[in-house]
Amino acid sequence: MASKGPVKIGIIGSQFQGLCHAEAIKGVPDAAEVAAVASPTPGNAEKLSKKYGIPRFFTDYKDMLAEDDIELVTIAAPNYLHAQMTVDIAEAGKHVLCEKPLCMTLEEADLMIETCKQKGVLLMYAEELLFTPKYVKAKQMADDGAFGKVYMVKQLEKHFGPHAEWFWNVERSGGGALMDLGCHGIAFCYWFFDRAAIKNVYCHMATYVHGDKTKGEDDAICIIEFEGGRVGVIENSWARRGGMEDRIEVYGEGGVTYADLHMGNALPTYSEYGYGYAVEKAPSTKGWSWPVFEELWNYGFPQEMRHFARCVRGKEEPMCTGEDGKLVMEAIYAAYESAGTGRKIEFPIKTHDVKRPIDLW
Repeated sequence: MASKGPVKIGIIGSQFQGLCHAEAIKGVPDAAEVAAVASPTPGNAEKLSKKYGIPRFFTDYKDMLAEDDIELVTIAAPNYLHAQMTVDIAEAGKHVLCEKPLCMTLEEADLMIETCKQKGVLLMYAEELLFTPKYVKAKQMADDGAFGKVYMVKQLEKHFGPHAEWFWNVERSGGGALMDLGCHGIAFCYWFFDRAAIKNVYCHMATYVHGDKTKGEDDAICIIEFEGGRVGVIENSWARRGGMEDRIEVYGEGGVTYADLHMGNALPTYSEYGYGYAVEKAPSTKGWSWPVFEELWNYGFPQEMRHFARCVRGKEEPMCTGEDGKLVMEAIYAAYESAGTGRKIEFPIKTHDVKRPIDLW
């Protein structure tokens, strides 16, 4: 593989997250470029390749892995495919960037981590909240002592449901709103608290609105107690009307800050007629809407892709690894078990022979 120049990347997936990867990489041409895309959906890979000028496209990702010049492969596929794809990518001698959640089970996480170590490739976990400009600023202020001792951090992500059908199927996703969105909040709080050890997890979840679509929960509240007397509160929902809500709150004995991911970068807009795209998960653009600008930059996607490309070149150490992804999975396991039993789950957690986290609910 090359040792200099833009990192050549292959993308597995052609729906929303695959498009996010392609668009974000396009924004950092000095660090990375998309060399190929693979999707089993007829016509999707070709369509994506034409939109972004990607030179090669495949319907079988294994054919893409045979391309010698590809150095890093991003996984933007359904959760149940992550583990096998990671093994295949690593065995092809290419670095791995896996979207959240890392996988379906802790056993899969161990397999992914061990295989990548054996093959000498990086396993990186794509958590964009560690790169989101507003959230990074909040962390910098906290580290500078702006709030004194920070005792609680909240992260909230809510909307009216996922963008792809497979999310509703727990056999393919592993769970509902917590599995889909809670992994962000868990990783964020863990990072904000400088990777302090988790002491216990308590969670409430229910299905209030989408029982006709899924066996998974569509609303969850998760409380994580970290070492050092610090608490993370994560709220997630697929039942919130009105589009996406994504924000954080940071509380310290000497101060507080709030960061709303969308509102500070939006144009309050009223339209009788509607228009094109406003923001992720917006159900309609008629009436009042809040279209955003530089959406992917606000999320941190280009910054994330630049960082991981630099990791491949040995210029930076990964901020989010396979081991971090596994810890998030452990917290997800604990959250589903807590919701199922009605009690706090202490760490280290007990192992469970389940096929998906939601089986513990």
